[in-house]
Amino acid sequence: MKQMIKFLYPGIRLKRWIFLFVLAALVFLSGLSGIMSKTFKGIRINIINVEKYINPIRDMIIGSTKLVTIDIIAILLGATIFILGIRFLFRALNTLYPSKVDVVKASYDELRLLKGPRIVTVGGGTGLSSLLKGLKLYSSNLTAVVTVADDGGSSGKLRKELKILPPGDIRNCMVALADSSGVLGRVFQYRFTSKNKYLDGHSFGNLFIAALTNVSGSFEKGVQEASKILAIRGKVLPVTLEKVVLEAKLKNKTILKGQSNISHSKQPIDKVFLVPSDPLPSDTALSDIKKAKLIVLGPGSLYTSIIPNLLIKEISEAIYHSKARVVYICNIMTQPGETKGYRLSDHINAINTHVGYRDFISHIIVNNQYIPERILEKYEQKDSHPVEIDSHNMRRYDVKIISEDLIQINDGLVRHDPEKLAKAILRLTL
Repeated sequence: MKQMIKFLYPGIRLKRWIFLFVLAALVFLSGLSGIMSKTFKGIRINIINVEKYINPIRDMIIGSTKLVTIDIIAILLGATIFILGIRFLFRALNTLYPSKVDVVKASYDELRLLKGPRIVTVGGGTGLSSLLKGLKLYSSNLTAVVTVADDGGSSGKLRKELKILPPGDIRNCMVALADSSGVLGRVFQYRFTSKNKYLDGHSFGNLFIAALTNVSGSFEKGVQEASKILAIRGKVLPVTLEKVVLEAKLKNKTILKGQSNISHSKQPIDKVFLVPSDPLPSDTALSDIKKAKLIVLGPGSLYTSIIPNLLIKEISEAIYHSKARVVYICNIMTQPGETKGYRLSDHINAINTHVGYRDFISHIIVNNQYIPERILEKYEQKDSHPVEIDSHNMRRYDVKIISEDLIQINDGLVRHDPEKLAKAILRLTL
């Protein structure tokens, strides 16, 4: 109510058009009351008590309750004033909000997105941000639950020097949910290249979130403020506010500490775990998971982006007991070391083993589009291959596999196409 009253403040230039709408309504109703109170072919057209409520106003404006011609003129005049009022109102709104090229279209789009399905995405890295770029076109009821185990690059430096949670994956998700044409999004992704050791390698967005964390008093509030500034569609939440370290036990019994070390290891992984092992989850994330119609895991690095979120017991339990469909987006290519030689069943087995539930996932979306040989040869040089969809091994799981054309190829790299992926996911909400 307070926000509505602000539209009546001096200088807003909306009060005149509101007054015009009221005047148009009075004139229109005055004319209509005269027509309605007439008798045509023995039938009295009078659906409201015009003598009591409308005629006094009509008499005041028109000065007569008998002339049909004046009634018709009043109806036409009221309608004309109303149309002119709408025209000038939109002009005023376009002046107030010049960034909105078409206020009507923008308003319609916002209402359409508000009616979109409630979707929670879980993951991190570039895979999650790519997914969000597609989903934001169809819904604003989105929640991205993001891992905070990153310890490399700019995020790692800020984590070490400022003792804050790593902002990198959070930043990427916020930019993905922001207006794609907004300059702020591009500024957030700007990375400094300087001989100055303090700025070199840092992205502006990471530094901005770090500053907001200190100003607001917490990382959670800092992320909320950054989200408001970017005007994102949906929410971006750290899975936990505790400073966790990701560790991995390799098949050769070696223990690796830190997400960056794990992702660069060439040895197969046995399991990953968090230190501390029982961090508290985000309360908002738990609440949104319970309300979700769809929960999407991935795409992204299996052991360093997806599973770390599920290692928080309350998160995996909330997902398992949710009424939502749980969808896993299978990576297109294997990752050297982390998922070398992995088939689809290996991905599902790894997730089930870490969460402790056999039928954790209800649906899997995989790519079925052909990848050109010249592209595959480049990946093979880096020991990366298409993930095999071993349907015969997947029969032991109660899960539905959905095959779609999901890829886009840019600069020799195979990636999920954000819009194709979003459409495939949204079909599961119907």
